[in-house]
Amino acid sequence: MTEIATATYAVRGMTCHHCAAAVDEEVGRLAGVTRVDVDLAAGRLEVTGEAVAEDEVRLAVEEAGYELAADR
Repeated sequence: MTEIATATYAVRGMTCHHCAAAVDEEVGRLAGVTRVDVDLAAGRLEVTGEAVAEDEVRLAVEEAGYELAADR
């Protein structure tokens, strides 16, 4: 049985709903991701899924044009 986990990340650079949508779309494409929640006001990204590595999330966020902050 595969374990579903949720991780929260701080994202730098998001300033509008288009930004949030771009992050949502890129991270949502990752294998194993079952849910993405972007909180634009807080600059937070919540990812739920099976065995989703932080490095994969980081690359997807960078592909969208933003970056994960060191703090969560």
